[in-house]
Amino acid sequence: MESAARTAPAVIVAIDGPSGTGKSSTSKAVAAQLGLSYLDTGAQYRAITWWMVTNEIDVADPAAVAAAASKPEIVSGTDPLNPTIHVDGTDVAGPIRTQEVTSQVSAVSAVPEVRTRITELQRSIAASAERGIVVEGRDIGTTVLPDADLKIFLTASPEARAARRSGEIKGSDVAATREALLKRDAADSGRKTSPLAKADDAVEVDTTELTLAQVIECVVTLVEEKRATK
Repeated sequence: MESAARTAPAVIVAIDGPSGTGKSSTSKAVAAQLGLSYLDTGAQYRAITWWMVTNEIDVADPAAVAAAASKPEIVSGTDPLNPTIHVDGTDVAGPIRTQEVTSQVSAVSAVPEVRTRITELQRSIAASAERGIVVEGRDIGTTVLPDADLKIFLTASPEARAARRSGEIKGSDVAATREALLKRDAADSGRKTSPLAKADDAVEVDTTELTLAQVIECVVTLVEEKRATK
């Protein structure tokens, strides 16, 4: 298995989709199973948002956010079994998942200077992944890596997504979670710079009625098929 992973051609896989579709769990599992690197691009936007909040940058002021976009040093570990994220040397894997950051990330990530900065970082990481990489986010197939070997767009009904996400967050209300997800969708799809969208050549996978294991199996098959043609 390991030998096959090492000798298989490198492949860049872009997995996009809204929150609650299983992107992260699927991407990490597929990368681990196939011996690929893994990058959670959403964590990078959360990281820069955390830095803005921590340094008291007014995230409601796009000019202020733009002026500070180049300041933090963001380092992403790409081991799918232990993905890490550091800002200026500080481990922020926990802090970036707080509600305070979650509620601000759409505003920060909509600023063009932020997207330019993070996109450059993402492209650099993907280019340096010798064995290939699974990159998950919202604009990977359309903007970040338009020449990716394989593009996948995960979808699911709002109800299924809310149920999954509320299950991840203890004590959360499904209806409130659904409303928050739809609000995030609208913000991400409506922004002028790199909106959430399915690439024309992406394979769409509806995960509403699928178990996580089934989604992983589906994506692994797609990657293996792509590898076979390289």
